[in-house]
Amino acid sequence: MLSDTAESLTAYYRENDRVCPVPTRWSDFWQLLPDKVQIGAGWKPPLPLILAAWHHASNLEKMLRLGDHIKWAAEHGVLDQASAFLRGLKEDEWHHLKD
Repeated sequence: MLSDTAESLTAYYRENDRVCPVPTRWSDFWQLLPDKVQIGAGWKPPLPLILAAWHHASNLEKMLRLGDHIKWAAEHGVLDQASAFLRGLKEDEWHHLKD
């Protein structure tokens, strides 16, 4: 498998008006990110915008947060795994702009 780039993975997930994975799958994706650090009440990288945050966050905020997670994956050597996970999601496992 060819190595992906953060930019090509970001372009992929934005196809078909995708915003981010649905909450359960986004949580699964976040769990695969390595080297997470709890800082006070927050995390680095930041948590996915799920649970109560899901209804308060805009689609743009969700897209940007997923972009942060992809960047984290790239910086921590797991971009290929992140790409395989996101590219392996079924279309109904994505939240779309029209949803």
